[in-house]
Amino acid sequence: MAKTLAQLNAQIAELQKKVDAVKAKEAVGVIERIKEAIAHYGLTAADLGFSGRAAKSVETAGKVAARKTRKKAAKKPAGVIRYRDEVGNTWTGHGKRPRWFLMALESGTKLEDLEVK
Repeated sequence: MAKTLAQLNAQIAELQKKVDAVKAKEAVGVIERIKEAIAHYGLTAADLGFSGRAAKSVETAGKVAARKTRKKAAKKPAGVIRYRDEVGNTWTGHGKRPRWFLMALESGTKLEDLEVK
């Protein structure tokens, strides 16, 4: 006799629960064997390739202290100001020309007059 879609979905859900239970049971055994091997060989988080939080949790569990340090990236210095107008607008000369710079040139101001000396 043909089963309805609802019956098939219920059967799939029941089988999936059984599969999940078997996987969980197997995982417990695998984890235990891994812990035994780590303890037996005296492995550290660094030996296992862990870093950051994962390393700390492994270290805490195994009571092993192995830490990595990171160097901070140096900040780029601010650009040197090459152009300034009488209002106080500035530009380093790099990148797109600012609107105040273009307007000053259009109004007849010479480039030399805007240069910072």
